[in-house]
Amino acid sequence: MKLIFLGPPGAGKGTLADLAVDVLKVPHISTGDLFRAAVKAGSPLGLKVKDIMATGGLVPDELTIEIVRERLSQPDAKNGWILDGFPRTIPQADSLEKLAPADRAVNFEVADEIVIGRLSTRRVCRGCGKIYNVKTMAPKKDGVCDACGGEVYTRDDDKAEAIKFRLETYRKQTEPLIAWFGAKGKLVTIDGVGDPKVVLERFRKALGV
Repeated sequence: MKLIFLGPPGAGKGTLADLAVDVLKVPHISTGDLFRAAVKAGSPLGLKVKDIMATGGLVPDELTIEIVRERLSQPDAKNGWILDGFPRTIPQADSLEKLAPADRAVNFEVADEIVIGRLSTRRVCRGCGKIYNVKTMAPKKDGVCDACGGEVYTRDDDKAEAIKFRLETYRKQTEPLIAWFGAKGKLVTIDGVGDPKVVLERFRKALGV
């Protein structure tokens, strides 16, 4: 099954995708993770996107499409995937339709005030990328990842000014995708508020998996 996860930053797309891979047996492909890995490695692509990501902006379409095309060509994506963070614009969606059309676009609805609360308390492992929340799902030892022992930190794009900018960018450039996929009959909308396991059950029922 080929799925796209839509919703504002902080809607829980990454957390739900990590749970859904166990159900669907397909890889979770996060363009944000791909770009952060490129930044960490200091690759030419990473150098191009580092400053853009730090301010919460969107990476240009041509760079994003390039990295997604390469990732979807890998063997583990042969039987399907969950795309998280792509497409973010209608031109990106058009490119994906030509490259590898998705079966469904799943839109997780979450109000802005909840998004802000989630992102401002979110922490991420610098080593393995595991996501924490200092209020609801903190690591056992402050600042240390339970999974790999790496440093747990606040990403630049989870800081107050970047969160506001990310939401504004989402409303202008990404939200129109909801209508775009709806017009194609591919949209599934799910309430994204609540415990991740509860949201996962809503997801399973909505898609019949």
